[in-house]
Amino acid sequence: MNFELMEALRVIEREKGINFEILLEALANALVTAYKRMPNAAEEALVEIDAESGEIRVVAQELDEEGSVVREWDDTPSDFGRIAAQTAKQVILQRIREAEREMKYEEYAGREGDIVTGIIQQSDHRYTLLDLGKVEALLPQAEQVPYERYEHGARLKAYIVEVRRTSKGPQIVVSRTHPGLILRLFQLEVPEIVEGVVEIKAIAREPGHRTKIAVAANDPNVDPVGACVGARGSRVRMVVNELRGEKVDIVPYSPDPAEFVMKALSPAKVKEVRIVPETGTAEVVVPDYQLSVAIGKEGQNARLAARLTGWRVDIKSESQLFEEEQRGAEEEEEWAAGEWITDESGEMVWQPAEGGEAVSASEAGYGEEEEKLDENISGSAPEASGSEPAEAEAEAPAAAAAEAPEETAAEAPAGAAVAGESGEEGDV
Repeated sequence: MNFELMEALRVIEREKGINFEILLEALANALVTAYKRMPNAAEEALVEIDAESGEIRVVAQELDEEGSVVREWDDTPSDFGRIAAQTAKQVILQRIREAEREMKYEEYAGREGDIVTGIIQQSDHRYTLLDLGKVEALLPQAEQVPYERYEHGARLKAYIVEVRRTSKGPQIVVSRTHPGLILRLFQLEVPEIVEGVVEIKAIAREPGHRTKIAVAANDPNVDPVGACVGARGSRVRMVVNELRGEKVDIVPYSPDPAEFVMKALSPAKVKEVRIVPETGTAEVVVPDYQLSVAIGKEGQNARLAARLTGWRVDIKSESQLFEEEQRGAEEEEEWAAGEWITDESGEMVWQPAEGGEAVSASEAGYGEEEEKLDENISGSAPEASGSEPAEAEAEAPAAAAAEAPEETAAEAPAGAAVAGESGEEGDV
């Protein structure tokens, strides 16, 4: 029986890929546990298994206080063969399951970032299960493309984002929204990318709607965009079909930020791009009829271009830019840059920001009207020597104005009329 057991372990080693020594060690440990459950069993024991003949011996041990072995003897039970057979069956099955789980984990642990093809097994509002053959992959709701339906039995490609080790085996989490899926799909269809002749520099994606990729060629004789598109669009069409109709824009990469932004806004025709490094903004000028195309539906084209290039994209039409420049020129003329300062004589002067000679308020034309008004009110008024003469002088103009004809009264200076009505000292 023992010889047959050894042969069975050899067969398992060949078919399941489990090392023979690991199986023997697991069997020995299990037999030690079985021996200690028997009556009158020694506290310390070990099991020796002959790999050739399959002979099994239980060696009981006596230890001293320091844990050293002071005596050993053979304590193999008479019916230990039956116990060994039952234990071997359980251990072998358990080790086979553990080994298979470990092998599956090792197979997929190094494949994070890779693409797999599975068959849809189960789908609900929480997740979708993909059968990958030996294992199942989990496609969570958060990694699914909105409005994309997963029919039972259909084949589906997905991107591996994580491989988890669990007690029931490896759990593989896949995604249909990850930008890496675009990269892997193009690698399957474009051999120049795998060879390194064509390189995908950046990817910006809104799953289910639109994707933009920037490509560059390491060989000047190769057109990177043409290589990805393929003859009559055959290569990119395969990617679009796998993405179930998601639009894909392929643009050439450029190290020049202005040119890169201009290409990223394709299919819009851009007239000018102004890069502002301080704010990380790319100011884009487009013809009036191209404004809606450059922005895209609900701003989608501009958003994807900003993600692809890394610049904040500010799009303006030619008419909008012209109006802003005109408004800015008018404001600059009306409000010249500068500040009011006090010169050495204590007078307030206007110092232009661009430099030059400071100008006083009177030279700039400020305060002339106020000075004329002050002269009309108090220019020739005599000083009052007392209260009574002042009252008499105030009554005389009033009487004169009353006796004068209407035309004369109407022609009276405005300053005199105000002064007479208010009772202030003044000379008509």
